[in-house]
Amino acid sequence: MRVAVAGEGPPLLLLTGIGANIEMWEPAARHLTGRRLVMLDVPGTGESPALRVGLRMRGYAQLVTQVLDVLGLDRVDVLGYSWGGALAQQLAHQAPDRVRALVLAATTPGVGGQPPSPWVLALMSSPARYYSRTWLRLTAPLLFGTSPRAAADSPHGRARLHRPPGLVGYTQQLYALSGWSSRWWLRQLEHPTLVIGARRDPLAPPRNADILAAALPEARLEIVDGGHLFLFENPGPSCALVEDFLRDQDARAPAEQVAGSRP
Repeated sequence: MRVAVAGEGPPLLLLTGIGANIEMWEPAARHLTGRRLVMLDVPGTGESPALRVGLRMRGYAQLVTQVLDVLGLDRVDVLGYSWGGALAQQLAHQAPDRVRALVLAATTPGVGGQPPSPWVLALMSSPARYYSRTWLRLTAPLLFGTSPRAAADSPHGRARLHRPPGLVGYTQQLYALSGWSSRWWLRQLEHPTLVIGARRDPLAPPRNADILAAALPEARLEIVDGGHLFLFENPGPSCALVEDFLRDQDARAPAEQVAGSRP
């Protein structure tokens, strides 16, 4: 897998949405200062080749732990966005000692949460918005709750169109999420967690943030203005929430837990 590491400080693993590439993190990454940001193209996205055989979400979480092993990171904070939020939950569930704190943004618990409307699901079944600027502009209001210009004519929009996912990789990510649910074990996740939902999010309706925050034992809930892409379109306020939350975890944790790396 293609992996990028930027910055210095406690490690923060960034897991992004379905089909998305590393470069789409750029607007948010500029606001997440004082952190060692670890970003990756999951198989079939960006410059990472697709898997030979599709995996479920558990398999993707195992791939992430292998990346952490290669980087020598024993424990990290994790920011999971949209599809990446489901992966972050799965990672914390099956490798709890590798995660210090969670940020779950614009995401859901899967089955048992509030699903998007049928036409939103239909639009999500295709990666066409990664290949056509016109299609991205047409579907952005329905899919993301945002303006066509904000979705397509922006740094993250240009990055989306510059490195689209392959059809196989995109389909494999859909397969991993189909039927997945964290509702059975959410209450077992004792990690400090910041849950951020958006008021105008058609893809991950804000009711999902309420469900996650109510089930997680150590959760803090924030609902922000904007649509599904709030962390990319208006990163300042939401990244400030993330930074405040992580600084609070830094203050509470012993120095060796903050560092995250092996000696």
